[in-house]
Amino acid sequence: MDIRSGLVIPAHPLALDGRRRLDEARQRALTRYYVDAGAGGLAVGVHTTQFPIHDPEVGLFEPVLQLAAEELEGTDLVRVAGILGPTDRAVREAETAVKLGYHYGLVSMAAWGDASEQEILAGVAAVGEVLPVFGFYLQPAVGGRVFSRGFWRRFFEIPAVRAVKIAPFDRYKTIDVVRALVESGRHDDVVLYTGNDDNIVADLVTPFRIRHGGETVSVRIVGGLLGQFAVWTAAAVELVRHCQAVVASGGKVPAELLGVGADLTDANAAVFDAANGFRGCIPGIHEVLIREGMLAGRWCLDPGEELSPGQADEIGRVWHDYPHLRDPQALRTLLSGNEVD
Repeated sequence: MDIRSGLVIPAHPLALDGRRRLDEARQRALTRYYVDAGAGGLAVGVHTTQFPIHDPEVGLFEPVLQLAAEELEGTDLVRVAGILGPTDRAVREAETAVKLGYHYGLVSMAAWGDASEQEILAGVAAVGEVLPVFGFYLQPAVGGRVFSRGFWRRFFEIPAVRAVKIAPFDRYKTIDVVRALVESGRHDDVVLYTGNDDNIVADLVTPFRIRHGGETVSVRIVGGLLGQFAVWTAAAVELVRHCQAVVASGGKVPAELLGVGADLTDANAAVFDAANGFRGCIPGIHEVLIREGMLAGRWCLDPGEELSPGQADEIGRVWHDYPHLRDPQALRTLLSGNEVD
């Protein structure tokens, strides 16, 4: 598949057993779940997979990427490997990803710590010498770092950059990236994906109109690489397909579709634990996957990483209130009056 077409790319969770060891059988089953749901790619080794897998003492980076690669063999799904800095480690991880057949490296710049923007750009360029780059603007609440628009303009000047996941959960910073892309002149060959789990539908149906060089350039976010897509994935595929059909039609965005977007934001607030600064984000994803029969427990590598008080009840509420976010047929029925394809 081609990332330019706008894909649903779930961020792959990590399946552990009760002793917090890799549960290989369930890890493989999760990958097959995403394939069967119609995802266009998978991102492995990213925040949702738990960044500690990158630590040498944990030793799970290569094994987890390899399990996914084996299950994706024979498919045309796009394989995205999460890459952490600083530069030496990032290059080594990119080399491992290439060896395992991954197509892109989703580079988390926050792992460079307080390094200068120029040093981070040099590190990303070094990764790009090994593997095409999928940039990643991670929200500060879960360890990300704020970057200037000038940083993003220079980022887009790196030839190996093919895409960016915009995930600051912030409209101002989202527009910074879009404007920087236009100012770089690469808006025809670099694609944008939403990672704003709090604003998925709005990102997918919005034309970003940027005035530059005496003309107005319209840029779209074409698909999503999201932790939210790690759950209820078949319905997410249906939702993205509908958003894309609305955009292709050139017509107005139906109010019902915007309403579904608000439903999804409410559901994501529960799953990601927005009320508590996203502390229960990964356990929240695990909780939903338990309810879907895909995981046996919420276990994370960090024993202290658990649901926040009241979060399970909130997940139960949105599970009950929004069946169309779980069931692609229910979503299709809800939006049937707005079919445009």
